Amino acid sequence: MVHHSGSIQSFKQQKGMHTSISEILKEKSLKPSRRSLPCLAQSQTHPINLNHFLSVPLSPDPKPEVEDLSQNISTSCSLLPPQTAEDVKDNYVEETEVNTFQTRADPPFVLQKPVGRVKLGTRTDSLQEKNRSGSSGLFFRDGKKRIDYILVYKKSSPQVEKRCTFEKNLRAEGLMLEKEPSMTNNDIMFVKIHAPWDTLCKYAEQMNIRMPFRKKCYFTDRKSKTLGSRFHLKCQQIKSWLPKNPMKLDKEALPDLEETDCYTAPFSRARMHHFTISNRETFFSNSTRSRIIHHVLQRTKYEDGKSKMGINRLLGNNTYEAAFPPHEGGYKSRHPIKTHGAQNHRHLLYERWARWGIWYKYQPLDLIRRYFGEKIGLYFAWLGWYTGMLIPAALVGVFVFLYGLFTMDSSQVSKEICEANTTIMCPMCEETCEPWTLSDSCVYAKVTHLFDNGGTVFFAIFMAIWATVFLEFWKRRRAELTYDWDLIDWEEEEEELRPQFEAKYSRMERVNPISGKPEPFQPFSDKLSRLMVSVSGIFFMISLVLTAVFAVVVFRLIAMEKFASFNWHFVKKNWQFATSGTGVCINFMIIMSLNVVYEKVAYLLTNLEHPRTESEWENSFALKMFLFQFVNLNSSTFYIAFFLGRFAGRPGKYNKLFNRWRLEECHPSGCLIDLCLQMGVIMFFKQIWNNFMELGYPLLQNWWSRRKMKQGGGGGTNVETKTQLPQWDKDWNLQPMNAHGLVDEYLEMVLQFGFTTIFVAAFPLAPLLALLNNIIEIRLDAYKFVTQWRRPMPARATDIGIWHGILEGIGVLAVITNAFVIAITSDYIPRFVYAFKYGPCMDKGQHHADECLQGYMNSSLSVFDMWELKNSSVFRYCRYRDYRAPPWSPVPYEFTLQFWHVLAARLAFIIVFEHLVFGIKSFIAYLIPDMPKDLCDRMRREKYLMQEMMYEAELEHLQKERKKNGKRCHHEWP
Repeated sequence: MVHHSGSIQSFKQQKGMHTSISEILKEKSLKPSRRSLPCLAQSQTHPINLNHFLSVPLSPDPKPEVEDLSQNISTSCSLLPPQTAEDVKDNYVEETEVNTFQTRADPPFVLQKPVGRVKLGTRTDSLQEKNRSGSSGLFFRDGKKRIDYILVYKKSSPQVEKRCTFEKNLRAEGLMLEKEPSMTNNDIMFVKIHAPWDTLCKYAEQMNIRMPFRKKCYFTDRKSKTLGSRFHLKCQQIKSWLPKNPMKLDKEALPDLEETDCYTAPFSRARMHHFTISNRETFFSNSTRSRIIHHVLQRTKYEDGKSKMGINRLLGNNTYEAAFPPHEGGYKSRHPIKTHGAQNHRHLLYERWARWGIWYKYQPLDLIRRYFGEKIGLYFAWLGWYTGMLIPAALVGVFVFLYGLFTMDSSQVSKEICEANTTIMCPMCEETCEPWTLSDSCVYAKVTHLFDNGGTVFFAIFMAIWATVFLEFWKRRRAELTYDWDLIDWEEEEEELRPQFEAKYSRMERVNPISGKPEPFQPFSDKLSRLMVSVSGIFFMISLVLTAVFAVVVFRLIAMEKFASFNWHFVKKNWQFATSGTGVCINFMIIMSLNVVYEKVAYLLTNLEHPRTESEWENSFALKMFLFQFVNLNSSTFYIAFFLGRFAGRPGKYNKLFNRWRLEECHPSGCLIDLCLQMGVIMFFKQIWNNFMELGYPLLQNWWSRRKMKQGGGGGTNVETKTQLPQWDKDWNLQPMNAHGLVDEYLEMVLQFGFTTIFVAAFPLAPLLALLNNIIEIRLDAYKFVTQWRRPMPARATDIGIWHGILEGIGVLAVITNAFVIAITSDYIPRFVYAFKYGPCMDKGQHHADECLQGYMNSSLSVFDMWELKNSSVFRYCRYRDYRAPPWSPVPYEFTLQFWHVLAARLAFIIVFEHLVFGIKSFIAYLIPDMPKDLCDRMRREKYLMQEMMYEAELEHLQKERKKNGKRCHHEWP
């Protein structure tokens, strides 16, 4: 092939452009230059040994098991008519693909240090011997045709006719099939699928898959050359003095991290001479081959009828048990990767991504994308970006917490509470409880100061701005990824209809305005009625959540009286902690129990709506799951933040629930500690539970499968070691990916984002807990995807979908809730009003904050005459938290002027805080463009260059055609 330089003129001077496809196939081997290696990165992304493993054909086995295969076919298709069964049997004869060209030996990539130079023939022979012995799970029996997809079915399944018809139609589409019985279960049969070169080209053209055809030429290359070499040498010298970033991956050890540096265009068989085809065995990557096979499986019929097609329907009616692309071999090796290299991409991902020992390293996103697809790659890119952005938030939160810790003992409010030995507080219940002294809650007041101090307002504003910066810079990061991954011009194909939708509305049709073909149609009246039923179900489940919260409130009221009158002095003294702690634990158990119910209800309601496509189904299901779990997690938190202690009444006139239990009051130091305890316990235990369910549950299931396999519990051969199994058997014994795709993964992180931002004013350590959890979450998800799950079908995507809108909504809600938390739940506003209106600094100007708060506790407590209740207590007067007139006042127990001043200050703070923060958020969003300017310039420049290159390539091709036919050559279009 021609190696292009960075200018248009160089294309005109190049020689040797192919005149036909046959010349491409018959061209002699050329040694690629170093400049052209990045162009082959998309197809030749295999490390040492892997490149030859996929390109060198293996000799077929001496004795292929044709007899067993024909016997299995005859038994599986015995229910068919004689002619059909005979045809199917004939089609199962070993098919061979005739190679009409000599494949070029690709240069192997060296991961770190070269093991040593060996001759190409010696290395090829050793790789052939290795592949024969240990890699039978990636090829057909002939050792040449690669396995691109696996179908699994049970021999005892009654759907024999559908299966045989489906497989016959697959062969008619150009696919090659080969059957293999399971070694661990006699009832399981595997169908291996291979897509030949012609079939791949045909469907790549239909699916508009973009493939590389020229090396990129950046417009900044010429500028960089004119700056002189001395400056660059100085910069390189300075960089060499600086220590290396330990978080970066070693590119010498990971050559696959080098991104493709080629222009791409939709593949076309008519213009195949434009594309960089050095080896057709590796031109289409494994993920691209899997996408093409999945596309064919989704559109192949198994019966006569408009809706009788697709692998999804066959999986739903148990014709097949599973369908998945195979992993590229094992993820572990007996030899170290530094000296012997990676055996395959799965091994490389495990060593450089999924291993726990490299938790501090950046993720190899390019390699993740090539193995699992762009959709999963974007999830891990977003998760890594979110985790990195949590670092500054966690640091600021720790500083705010440390400020409260260092000023805890010197706080004026804590001092007054701890020294109030003579301040008698009103009893917590009217029958068995006794008055208590304010100094008994000294520890409670000091702990409250940890989270309710002068840094609360600053941290709430900081986190609101942080949420905006996080989302805006993620847009820029997503734009860079979509450019690097060649998704800028990718438009999602028109999705196929869901099989359930087709079956339900097959009798109602309309013409599709895009394709012009008839398709099933859902009437508006039917859609509206189903949507109303779904919305009613959502409201019913939300009311169930509120009922559970009400039950927890009743429990707290009962527990408050019991703990306040407990015989054990330690519990009686710390009744606030006991009440809050037990209430939070009960609430957490209810939350986790209801989550199981919500998932099933959301699944039923979404299916009831009959969404048209899979993306509509996923968006609808994701929205329901978010609403259910968000309300479930935060309803009790909202109660504690905004309702606890607001309607308790006063001594002598308490508001009671069912005329029995007195409503709960806030502590004299505030209700913020209750909110903090609620968030801390739920966030900590929920993250532990989620991590266990994500990793522990698949580990236990896979362990049980291996145990049954070793014992021969499946009716197959007793396999002693797992390495004896072929790759398809190993993958079958792994757990499938969640039926909901990435919904569960995104949901967990989005709910955590809500906890981190919505009530962050009450719990500044929330970003730190989220950061620690996400560091574990990244490697846990990586380990799960690489080792515990079957390989998912690689899918393309340009964004995280509906979750971005949900994150923006959470950011807006966070500003509102934090404003109310600081104004209503926290004691910041009452302290502020007292310091500047009623305190000793009222007429003395600015002084130290603690000096201005002297006497604050006495000012925030009102007086009640217990003798009005005909109480025989030795104390006549007791104190309670409120701003009311004393009993000897002309208007006893009425709200004082200080109460109205505090209320007005709270409302004013909410308005000022919201407008200020929303203004800052909007200004920052305006300043940060969604796409970097240099990226926009590069895209426009490359679009221009791509048109020029296509013109030059076509002109050169036509000139060679004229020269070959003996006609005169022109240097312009004929």
